Amino acid sequence: MFILFYFIFGIAANIIDAIIGLPLLSLVLTLGLIIPSISIAARRLHDTGRSGWWQLIALIPLIGAIILLIFLASDSHEDNNYGANPKGAGAVA
Repeated sequence: MFILFYFIFGIAANIIDAIIGLPLLSLVLTLGLIIPSISIAARRLHDTGRSGWWQLIALIPLIGAIILLIFLASDSHEDNNYGANPKGAGAVA
């Protein structure tokens, strides 16, 4: 849901920036959501049993971003060092 709303607000910010001719709103949105984006990616990596430091693999041009995307899209592990599977039977919807 975070990515969906980030995408929607990003499009709206870009449209408003195009109207006013200054990329101010997009910059504010990006800077304001960079820390939550990092923390959400770390949480998702923890769900797959990996450390949040795996985000640094994206610094490798092209291949690093593809590998990180695969890690983020992979299914959660039932048991990992970071807690129970959020989709498991004990999770509250």
